[in-house]
Amino acid sequence: MKFLKPKNLTVKIGAIILLLGLLIAPSVQAIDLGIGYAENIGLASAGDEDIRDTAVGIIQYLLTFLGIIAVGIILYGGFVWMTAGGNEDRVAKAKKIITAGAIGLIIVISAFAITSFVIEMTENAINGGF
Repeated sequence: MKFLKPKNLTVKIGAIILLLGLLIAPSVQAIDLGIGYAENIGLASAGDEDIRDTAVGIIQYLLTFLGIIAVGIILYGGFVWMTAGGNEDRVAKAKKIITAGAIGLIIVISAFAITSFVIEMTENAINGGF
């Protein structure tokens, strides 16, 4: 059973994974990822969109996701408070959770507003007008 000791087993599994990785890597490089697929079927290619627009979309989706998480934290704090059953420690914990969620939501909304302002100002500066 010396073969199946945890230390030996970990090393052997790691070696097998490494060898499989080395064997599979050349075939992965030859895979057609379909980068030109959109152009082939008549859709707009990724090159048609400006990278700045893509970055703005990603930032806005990220901030929206963070806002949803902050609202979820506030709802969780309300759930903890409602199920506290008069226990002062749980009520205090719920208040801290709700406060942290509210602060997070304020930060996310502020970041969204600042980002929107900066994006609008840079677009106006690039396009030559206000």
